[in-house]
Amino acid sequence: MNGNTTHRFSNAAVLNVSNADASQVITSDALDERLAETYQRVGLRPGLLERLAGIRERRWWADGVSFVDGAATAAGKAIGESGVDLADIGLMINTSVSRRYLEPATAVAIHDAIGLPSSCQNFDVTNACLGFVNGMELAAAMIDAGFVEYALVVNAEDARTVQETTIERLSASDITAKDVIGQFATLTLGSGAAAMVLGRADRHPEGHRIVAAVSRAGTEHHALCIGDNDLMQTDLKGLLDAGLELSTALWAEATQEFDWGEGMDRYVIHQVSQVHTDALCQRLDIDPSLVPRTFPTRGNIGPVSVPFTLASQADTLTEGDRVLLMGIGSGLNASCLELVW
Repeated sequence: MNGNTTHRFSNAAVLNVSNADASQVITSDALDERLAETYQRVGLRPGLLERLAGIRERRWWADGVSFVDGAATAAGKAIGESGVDLADIGLMINTSVSRRYLEPATAVAIHDAIGLPSSCQNFDVTNACLGFVNGMELAAAMIDAGFVEYALVVNAEDARTVQETTIERLSASDITAKDVIGQFATLTLGSGAAAMVLGRADRHPEGHRIVAAVSRAGTEHHALCIGDNDLMQTDLKGLLDAGLELSTALWAEATQEFDWGEGMDRYVIHQVSQVHTDALCQRLDIDPSLVPRTFPTRGNIGPVSVPFTLASQADTLTEGDRVLLMGIGSGLNASCLELVW
């Protein structure tokens, strides 16, 4: 049956969301310089990353600092600012795309780095750029069900490895313009981390209530963006068109039940590029002034981008503000999740 999946939550709240920046600033100009000979050879103009994607710079972790370290930093900040005792956290979900190994789960390394108790269940949930939103849904459902009192959702991404490998590959003499365009999305990525502490709303009136989440699958498009630690191949136009089509279908059905088209104070959209943001706002008739942007200076941080952007907006939100988290993940899946601040 075609349609949306809708989940409503009764007693889960966000107690804190925090982010952690990678320290090395890598400008788009710097990447263009490294690919200057390739661009000249294949007949492409430099500046596409800023001119088309609107990305001036992104971050890399410093030498000796891993994305696991970044996740632990963001988590330590979120836990400290939430006031929750580390020993009371019963669940930790890692939603990072980045991983060094197939086994064990990345969650175990982050669990250890944070110093969480042995009673804290931990595992990975990955779903491309929607992983964090899915992690929030799962944590909220477990809180509603009474399985845990407090949950921690973490995410950290490392773009450096795949970008370095891509630049080296694109510098080869047999590379064509088609190769560059097919791997262009890799150069828009960034590194960063975010973490969120969730708990029971009835015990934390200061928390930000999780209201509902809506998702829709378009998995017939699963081959439009495929990546691993060395290579990411993307059909840029195909992915944009299919993502907009899927989001439009989700939105048309969801807005029969929710007043998301007019009743929101902020739309926190997954940060892909200027083209994607403008197109989504136009297609769904969303006021662009209510859509904060972090991609110009952070790039596309994958599933980190939604919580990272939300954390950057936290000080500007007031009690009662309605916030809609929105994203499209390769595969394709689309999701929206409403918070009341």
